Amino acid sequence: MIKWFVTAIAIAGLAWQADAKPANGEAAPDFTLTDTDGNEHSLSDFKGKYVVLEWINHGCPFVKKHYESGNMQKLQSEVTADGGVWLSICSSAEGKQGYYTAEEWKDVNEEHGSKATAVLMDTAGDVGRLYAAKVTPHMFIINPAGTLVYQGAIDSIRSTDPDDIPDAIDYVSAAIEADKAGEPIEHADTPPYGCSVKY
Repeated sequence: MIKWFVTAIAIAGLAWQADAKPANGEAAPDFTLTDTDGNEHSLSDFKGKYVVLEWINHGCPFVKKHYESGNMQKLQSEVTADGGVWLSICSSAEGKQGYYTAEEWKDVNEEHGSKATAVLMDTAGDVGRLYAAKVTPHMFIINPAGTLVYQGAIDSIRSTDPDDIPDAIDYVSAAIEADKAGEPIEHADTPPYGCSVKY
């Protein structure tokens, strides 16, 4: 009986860890990943800048909504032009939707016109699980102090229709603007929408 109880507690603890997510207002978990050109990037390398993390899978219709409309590239350009960093992270496992080799990613990035600072490969899914990334696109924003200030959806309309983008609240831009102004972020933790991350 005692053995069963201890086992149940251990399983419950593992389940909690799997669902645990980093907390806004705390230091963003550091990580190191390799980009599609073979260069390593650590989150801590970018301290002093705004960093946007975008979980990506080009096979997902929700991701297609924002790339085929040019909305994602527009956001990427705005963030990087202002001195920020945009890291697109692919946590698709080998053989799953959204997975590409580093060589294949070069053509994929060109095809989709990515304006990200780097596209990072998280094939083992370690960083995705560290951030409890659930869907693509799942967005996270880290401020120059290294603090996580936003996590959730890219915008307020949960659809695959590009025509909805102009009417939606752009959570990413709004969060950065509010944080820069020293104001509370109105929507700092929103339910993400999209396709499940293909761990």
